[in-house]
Amino acid sequence: MTSGPIAIMCKNPAMTHRVAVLALDEVAGFDLGAGPEILDTAKDATGRPLYELAVCTPGGAPVRVSSGYTLVPDHGLEVLREADTVLLPGIHGGAALRSGIVTEPVLGALREAAGRARLVSICTAAFVLAGAGLLDGRPATTHWRHANRFRRLFPRVLLDPEVLFVDDGDILTAAGVAAGIDLCLHLVRSDHGSEVANTAARRCVVAPWREGGQAQFIERPLPCGMDASTGATRVWMLERLHEPLDLATLAAHARMSVRTFTRRFREETGLSPARWLTQRRVDHARKLLETTALPVDEVARRSGFATAVSLRQHLHAAVGVTPLAYRRTFRASTPLATAGTR
Repeated sequence: MTSGPIAIMCKNPAMTHRVAVLALDEVAGFDLGAGPEILDTAKDATGRPLYELAVCTPGGAPVRVSSGYTLVPDHGLEVLREADTVLLPGIHGGAALRSGIVTEPVLGALREAAGRARLVSICTAAFVLAGAGLLDGRPATTHWRHANRFRRLFPRVLLDPEVLFVDDGDILTAAGVAAGIDLCLHLVRSDHGSEVANTAARRCVVAPWREGGQAQFIERPLPCGMDASTGATRVWMLERLHEPLDLATLAAHARMSVRTFTRRFREETGLSPARWLTQRRVDHARKLLETTALPVDEVARRSGFATAVSLRQHLHAAVGVTPLAYRRTFRASTPLATAGTR
């Protein structure tokens, strides 16, 4: 892994996709480092970097980072003119976040880049894109805690505060903090395929794909008492992934009606019970593919999929590859010969 995205990583723009990371005052330190690090880590089969990153600020001036230090960039806004992608990390203050006002130099640079370069915001940087008028009439997201203010300031934006990110073609927006990692992995996956994105994720020790949305993280008070949570039933489900589990069975285990169980399950996880169960089964299948030499039919059976065809369909939908391709990519060099009984 390289040292980070605070400088241009490759000098040959003909070979790489050029990314301008636009840092504004009170830039979120995590957003500034984590998302761009995913792009910096993406390499082709020969080890060549696939993205060239340049951090810039208005006028090339130092800016404050929310974590308590000052960033001294190597570039000003001029790098946006040559960028293929403009990436804006989130901000923890400033006029854009408070009132939707974007300073003229940034406003002009973003509008000039729009339509030519891909624009990407992480977390509250969506306020900057919206303040520049670039999200009007378009779907977008931002951190759920700022959703109400965002709607008041930008009523013409089609805000969805429950998703991790929104891909609207040439403009993409991510929800809070770690969702910037999800979005940057999505960029790599879209540009270069699942294998490159998954490898970058492994090198950065993050999940190649997170299902669900912000709904699972939004603070919602739940009723008190033992029956208020579906957590015990989720543990019970994980112990029986190989068994048929219908909604009535799950609700009965939780001692709730089907309607109440479904509602509370979604409140706590951001997903329906069926989708959550499918994801856990895919996770288990991936583990077996990585750590055992079991035939795909047996992996499917132990993971709760009726057939290898069903496993293939669900795995491809989750990570974009077939079971055999996944095994070739991620299986340990000396896998276990057998797995547990489950």
